[in-house]
Amino acid sequence: MVVEIAPLVVPGVPGGPELLIILFIAILLFGANKIPKLARSSGEAIGEFKKGQEKVESELEEMRKAGEYDEDDDDDSGFVDTEPVTSEDDVETETERT
Repeated sequence: MVVEIAPLVVPGVPGGPELLIILFIAILLFGANKIPKLARSSGEAIGEFKKGQEKVESELEEMRKAGEYDEDDDDDSGFVDTEPVTSEDDVETETERT
């Protein structure tokens, strides 16, 4: 029986030492006091984005439901065509009248 083991290192994703270096650079750039504020504001922004996305999705779903109709009721018995039937020979142009 052969058991495949999932690799612990995924190519392209930073590992432990790389994450420590990135964290160190972030602390140097923003300072230790501002990093929690940045994380909090980022989390709030993501939450607001998700709320807006859910609101738009629910509105679209309501619009889809409002537009539903029975296919049995789709008859054209009440349709009246008011456009006169003409051919190209019947239509006069300005140059022909003068």
